[in-house]
Amino acid sequence: MAVTLDDKLVVAISSRALFDFEEENRVFDPLDPRAYMELQQARLEVPAKPGVAFQLVKKLLAFNTAHARNVEVVILSRNDPVSALRIFRSAKEAGLPLERGVFTQGRDPFRYLRPLGAHLFLSANEQDVSEALALGFPAARVLTESVAAGVDYPHELRIAFDGDAVLFSDEAERVYQAEGLEAFQTHEISKAELPLSGGPFKPLLAALHQLQQQAGASGMRLRIALVTARSAPAHERAINTLMKWNLAVDEAMFLGGLEKGPFLREFEPDFFFDDQTGHVTSAALHVPSGHVRAGIANPPLVADEAPERRNPQARSCAKACECAQPPVKGPSPRLQIQHIHPKCQATHLRSTLCC
Repeated sequence: MAVTLDDKLVVAISSRALFDFEEENRVFDPLDPRAYMELQQARLEVPAKPGVAFQLVKKLLAFNTAHARNVEVVILSRNDPVSALRIFRSAKEAGLPLERGVFTQGRDPFRYLRPLGAHLFLSANEQDVSEALALGFPAARVLTESVAAGVDYPHELRIAFDGDAVLFSDEAERVYQAEGLEAFQTHEISKAELPLSGGPFKPLLAALHQLQQQAGASGMRLRIALVTARSAPAHERAINTLMKWNLAVDEAMFLGGLEKGPFLREFEPDFFFDDQTGHVTSAALHVPSGHVRAGIANPPLVADEAPERRNPQARSCAKACECAQPPVKGPSPRLQIQHIHPKCQATHLRSTLCC
């Protein structure tokens, strides 16, 4: 029988989101990654410290038992294969039973989310996260400066979600941005019984709900909180939407614009997802946090610039290789990919100057 991940909750995570590689990252040069690779190789026997999403991954894997493997965590990294040695060794030392990984040595990793069937992608690379979201996968940029997760609930996985543009579509947020709070409230009151469309993280919420049903003998529990800037009476549509989806949350905080960080500190999630950079930055002072670059509050990244504007060194590459072609549409409407002659691309494969 063919091996498949179809019946599992699949999390793809970058090495820097899982482990603390900030010191190593300071020596990383995309034009010449040899110093980074040599440092990782020199530290093969030095286990990496836990990163921002470590606790989330550890608790997710705790839902697995000897008889049922309900969660699969896959390393999806821009690291090179040699660095993979240290990553897997660090995982083993930390008691994380990781078996699968894809290491692209500087190339785009998000294209492997589709064959993995990932329910979540976590990375410190904003462009990779943006592209994953554009392809329809729940994804967040891990704020590596976030504080570590709490330790008070070892047998309970706690996750907090923002509502609009995360669990829900940004329909209501668009009204707020264009017409203000009063128009937003009027809009939501008039549509209180009409469920919102799903946002980028609705599939993850559904997968977590299924995981809870499968928890069984693992001894793990799941607790989910909705933490939103909405207030009454706009709260009704949010609750009604979840009821229509037949998906429940354990706690709901309608904060009416109050700072989310102090409330999250009390909830102690293993991870918090929000589309607003202000909320995420505040939350990172209290809990592990990730930015969901989705919705009207997040304009597309300027990824369709010529490579020489993204990287000054690429100008010489384009001049040296006269076969550079104009940008063409990439795998998503948000990304433009510069096509370069294979000879040029091969020359700069490690530094990814031209792509």
